[in-house]
Parts: sequence; structure tokens; C-alpha cells
Amino acid sequence: MYGPVTDWATDLDHADPEYNERAHEIWDQLRDGGCPVAHSDRYGGMWAPLTHELVHEVAYDTEHFTSQGVVVSTGRPMAPPPMGPAPPITSDPPFHQFARRLLLPPFSPKQIAGWEPEVRRLCRDLLDRMGDIVPGETVVDAAVQYAQSIPVNVIARMLGFPTEDEEYFRECVHFFLETVNQPVEQREASGPGLAPYLDRQIEEHRAHPRDDLTSYLLEVEIDGNPLSHDHVRGSMVLLLIAGIDTTWSAIGSSIWHLAHHPDDLERLTSEPELMLFAVEEFLRAYAPVTMARLVKDDYDFHGCPMRADDWVLLPFPAANRDPAVFERASEFVIDRAENRHAAFGLGIHRCLGSNLARLELRVAIEEFVARFPRFESAGDTRWSIGQIRGPRQLPVRILA
Repeated sequence: MYGPVTDWATDLDHADPEYNERAHEIWDQLRDGGCPVAHSDRYGGMWAPLTHELVHEVAYDTEHFTSQGVVVSTGRPMAPPPMGPAPPITSDPPFHQFARRLLLPPFSPKQIAGWEPEVRRLCRDLLDRMGDIVPGETVVDAAVQYAQSIPVNVIARMLGFPTEDEEYFRECVHFFLETVNQPVEQREASGPGLAPYLDRQIEEHRAHPRDDLTSYLLEVEIDGNPLSHDHVRGSMVLLLIAGIDTTWSAIGSSIWHLAHHPDDLERLTSEPELMLFAVEEFLRAYAPVTMARLVKDDYDFHGCPMRADDWVLLPFPAANRDPAVFERASEFVIDRAENRHAAFGLGIHRCLGSNLARLELRVAIEEFVARFPRFESAGDTRWSIGQIRGPRQLPVRILA
């Protein structure tokens, strides 16, 4: 594991515990200090553009940057192109188009809308499990007891996986996203065994097909051919990992904001029509996802001498707070009307699960605020480590 960061401009490490805790401050300091692209020799070489313009440029440039690796770590992806280890997010054109098109139908607005009653029941059940609440005294962990259980249950149900494996899925998220600074050999020795788990699910679904995403992946075709086993399993990895931590982090960060900004909480409870604007502003101001690319060949990027196989972080959250693009960029404006944020990414890999994420985020906030119209921070928040930013522990005191 690496030591503490000495200089964020020249020694950036997104897995330093201080990074996600101070991310907004770090980005502002670097941009204001004339550093639009940070660098690090860690992870075998890594760059991080911090302005909306530069993040946008890399995200759309499939000539110089490959998507085969999207999570920065001490190693490099072993799965061969064009599919990569988790299609379509690790796939380059033109294969990317085919792999992405397959997943669009189950995540269409109409299909996702049908999940709202289920998500709402789940949220209410989680709130019920918090037990008797004594206003002014009871403290709950809005991350562990609430936010982190919502998307993990929804994705498990969509894939047809046992929901009682929730804790195992959390372990997988932690391993793939938060242990990235460990040596490759150590990670391989301590992995949670996700591939064998998914192989068992695939075989179970082959023997007993049902109406879920796993059976859908086993039945769908590309050019008249069924998907390979590796393609099915890789897409399941994507849906399981990307569909869990991203959304629970967005929910947790939104509750964190309301716990620290009682005026916004009051407006949201007294003006429920603001919810649609608020959801988009939560996504802009607290966007959880930073993606990554690998440099294909040596490339001079605006004076930055990138080498083949260098990592390039794409901090969409930093792009969302670029004052050159957003008015009052560092402020949360609950009724912001114009809000073309990049929380779901830019370029060919814009999140195909955005409809589901918006639904879960909206319903989770609606139900939490309806149950607890007044609450406040009750201690230190522990933030995640790595490319997905969100609270891992979020103590809040219920006031009403």
C-alpha cells in the first residue's frame, strides 16, 4: 500500500483516505492553483484532468484512450479486447455499441418505472427496522442502516440473486473498489471469489430459466449468436458492482447534505415539488462516480506526456463543480433549473442505468424525509476510498 500523499498536484492518490473526505476542496485548490491536470507515479503512472473541458475531451476520445480498464489499480486488466472484463463499460467501439444495445431494453424508462412500488416498499421496510425513534435522542446510521441496503437489494432482485447474499455483495464492492492500492498478488490471494459465485448463478439459471436479468442475458443474441459465458459473467459483474456502490453513495451523500443544511431540508419538506430539481442537484453537487481510461499509445495531452498504459482518471464530480461551466458551481442550489451535469458520465459510456439510479435516489430521499422531516449530523462521517465517493458511515440524530 502507498503512503500519504505529499502533493495532490504531483502525487495524487484517489485511494488516500483524505481524498474523498476533502475532494471538493482538493479540486478547487488544484484548479485555482493553475493545475488543470494532476499526475502521480503511483499505480504505474496516472493522470487526472480536473476541468469539465478536459474530462469531456478524454471521455469522447476513443482514438487515444481505451476503456478496457475503468478502475485504477496496481495492476492492468487481463481480459482481452474488444470485450474487456465487464462489457459494455470495458468495451471499445465498435463492439461497445452491440454490447450496450443489449442492455438498454431492461433499463428503459418504462421498465424501470415498474420498479417504483418495490423500491418504495424496501425503503419503508428499512426505516421500520430502525425501531422506536425518540426525537432528539435516537441516532441512526443513514448509510449502513439505509442507503447501503437499497441498491444492493434492487440489483440482486433484478438479477435473480438471493437477497440474503447482501453482505457478500458489499464485500465484493469493497474488494473491487477500495483495495486498489494493494499489490496485485495480495489482491488475488484475498479476493471474494465473485467469478465462481456468478458461474453458479449462471448454471442455476440455465437449468431453471426465469424472468430476470440473468436469464435475459442468457437468451439475448448478437448477430444471431448467444453471448459467450465470459460476456454474460462480465455484464453481471458490471451490473452488480456498478449498480450498487454508485447509487448507495448518491443516496448517502444526499442525506449527508440535508443533515448539514437544515434550510434545504425544510424547503424539501415544505415544497415537495422541488424534488425533481433537488435530485438533479444532488447528482451534480455530490456525483459519486469517477471512471478511468488507459492510454493506448504515448500521447502528448495538452503538454502532459502520457505514456502507453498510463491510467487516466475521469473525475466527473470535479467536472460538475467547474465554475467555467456551472454558475455558483461550489454551491448546492436546490431549485437549480439549468443543470446539464455529468454525474452519469460523458461519451459512449454514459450510464445505462441512469433511470434506475434516479428512481432509487428520488424514492429513497422521499421516504427518509417523509419519515424523518427533521434530522441533523450526529458525528463524523466516514467516507469511502477510491473512485466511488460516498459515506460509509453517516450518523444522524432524528429530531422529528
